[in-house]
Amino acid sequence: MTSPRISFEFFPPQSLEASFRLWDTVQVLAPLDPEFVSVTYGAGGTTRELTHDAVALIHKQYGLKVAAHLTCVNSTRDEIRAIADSYAEAGVTDIVALRGDAPKGSKVFTAADDGFATSIELIETLADSGKFNIRVGAYPEPHPEAANTAADVDWLKRKIDAGATSAITQFFFEADTFFRFRDACEKAGIDAPIIPGIMPITSWNGLKKFASTCGTTLPKWLDDAFIAAQRDNRTDLLSTAVCTELCSDLIDGGVEDLHFYTLNRPELTRDVCHALGVTPSVSLENVA
Repeated sequence: MTSPRISFEFFPPQSLEASFRLWDTVQVLAPLDPEFVSVTYGAGGTTRELTHDAVALIHKQYGLKVAAHLTCVNSTRDEIRAIADSYAEAGVTDIVALRGDAPKGSKVFTAADDGFATSIELIETLADSGKFNIRVGAYPEPHPEAANTAADVDWLKRKIDAGATSAITQFFFEADTFFRFRDACEKAGIDAPIIPGIMPITSWNGLKKFASTCGTTLPKWLDDAFIAAQRDNRTDLLSTAVCTELCSDLIDGGVEDLHFYTLNRPELTRDVCHALGVTPSVSLENVA
């Protein structure tokens, strides 16, 4: 089995303890030589400044290619252009362009006054600037606001046509879910890379709540397995095995890139990468 190219998602800290966790996560995973790392916005567009600071510091301190998340939430067009320009000035060349979730307290996304109404408008503006490699989200299972997978495929094609160069999928737990989506995208004429998003399971109960909000199917066999593993206190072992098997199946099916949602908890992601043959290339002991 050929080792995959890998990338990681981090989220910005909102407390001193979370800050230590982020930097510990970067310290553990950076030696695996990721193709890039991404840093998220908080829900509703919060943590904007924290995201910017984390992106700039990771890029400067560790020399990693960092893709900064940028959303349309609670921001005018001019504000978003200014944020993008500040990333460019910091040497950031990659943006993950997203519409974003509805603002806190609302069930429906509403654009800010003079804001972008869709991710496509954001992508077109970023593409026109000529400053960024633009990554976007993709949904191998229907987005909660989409009628079906065909609608998601159509929307992804519009994002690629608007200037996006690659897509990262929402997480899923069976390889065939991704393969069906990949085949549908190819049939629709999408030739940009589609990178599977992988969620190592650090908390089964927490993941079940999260999956219910984003439309991810949780197979019954997986729920049964975690119920048994919780009883036997072997959830970490099961999580590693399940995630490694999913990644192996994807690689056997021709996938060359994997994007891990780390939740700033690096150990499980590191162990899965090691199992896939991705091992440290350098030591960061002297990086501070």
